[in-house]
Amino acid sequence: MRTYWPKLALGAAALWSAAALGAAQAGTMFLGGYPNHLMVIDEAKGSVTQEIDLKTGLPTSMRLSDDGKLLYATTLTTSGIEVMDLATRKIINKLSLNTPTTTYRFSGGVPDRSGRHFYILGTKIEKGVDSYRISKQQFMVVDLQEKKVVRSAELDADDQKFTYRGQLMLSPDGKTLYAFRDKVIVVNTADLKTVDHFDLSKPDFPGMQDVSLGGGVGRLQTPGQFVSLFETQDPYIQNKVFGIARLDLDTRQFSFTPIGPSPKALAGLEVTPDGKSGYTVAVNGDLGNQRCEFWRFDLEKNKALDKAEFECRRRFYFGMSGNGERLYIYGAGFDVAVYDAKSLRPVADWQLTHDTTISGMVITP
Repeated sequence: MRTYWPKLALGAAALWSAAALGAAQAGTMFLGGYPNHLMVIDEAKGSVTQEIDLKTGLPTSMRLSDDGKLLYATTLTTSGIEVMDLATRKIINKLSLNTPTTTYRFSGGVPDRSGRHFYILGTKIEKGVDSYRISKQQFMVVDLQEKKVVRSAELDADDQKFTYRGQLMLSPDGKTLYAFRDKVIVVNTADLKTVDHFDLSKPDFPGMQDVSLGGGVGRLQTPGQFVSLFETQDPYIQNKVFGIARLDLDTRQFSFTPIGPSPKALAGLEVTPDGKSGYTVAVNGDLGNQRCEFWRFDLEKNKALDKAEFECRRRFYFGMSGNGERLYIYGAGFDVAVYDAKSLRPVADWQLTHDTTISGMVITP
């Protein structure tokens, strides 16, 4: 039986008292907003409490430092990187890579533990007298003190045909960079050369930035381990299967547990603070006949537990509260739809001050 939660029901649920929601939520949410803002949202109140201007432009990604003290935001307008101190919520460093004759295109990145260097994957566009020269896709290292790209290396030819959008992760020792795209690319940070591949891919959710960069990964309780949903495809009939994979960032060891056939689109994995439960969003069907569902997983047993349908949006993103008790659907609009993680039912609808960008969501205590 198809379960549908109409707007009337969602509106009624929004009348729940702030005290009831506040008891369950106590974190701080950061969302990117047009044209150049970071919105700071109190999860207990369900409202925007502060707006932070980004001088380098429109935010396209956010990333927490390993110690949770800094937030790195990348911007589209000037190919910028801005660093915010979370304790004071002040921008302590900012840079724009673009010049009058050179433009960079990248989506997100990852800082090293020193905070000096920021790794990105993208292209470089140089304006000549009568033409533009567009580089091949490159791994690049940005020196945040010198405020420029100091090293770069082209991807291997077999990896060039795929988009530069993809997650990046660094091993705890800083010696290995991982790029999660159509396959997992393993890179030596000393020379930015590819040393290995894993035949697993991140699920392709069109128009959706995988927010686990700032949310799920930041809350994992196992240091040096990346846990998420991946897909694999058999070489004979090209049947796609999804499952839960764990990657040890130091040893490069993968373990993969298949769960079932892949839906048309699958989001990233959000993990509860205790590491026992995970949630994702699956979409099947096309416009006019689309079905959107929350899926819940037992990460200790690597199996699917249950699912529930929610009202689709044409373009949206998925996140989780800091304590793992609420699920969020947001994007392409001025609101955040809030769902209870246990019942998978809607409980509130928070109003925002700006239309949200593709930068994802970051939750801090």
